[in-house]
Amino acid sequence: MTVQNKQTATLTNVAASATSVVLFAAKSSATARTVYNDSTDTLYVKFGATASTTSFTVQMASETYFEFPQPLYGGLVHGIWSGTNGAARVTEW
Repeated sequence: MTVQNKQTATLTNVAASATSVVLFAAKSSATARTVYNDSTDTLYVKFGATASTTSFTVQMASETYFEFPQPLYGGLVHGIWSGTNGAARVTEW
């Protein structure tokens, strides 16, 4: 018997913002999540709602990559930047 993996990756660009924005909606069926900070500004990622520069889970410098650890956190993820240029390139599958 052959087992086939039928997962489909969802790629989204989230514009940099000086106010907290959703990077990932809650999705219990997600198996992996990644973020690339394609900005010259620092991105603060929070596992939960309302990220800030003092309330965050991961601080990402410009042009850095973050892969969510396993077991995967499938809840809501917010982000906020120290400026407003660029975007987060987020992928979920």
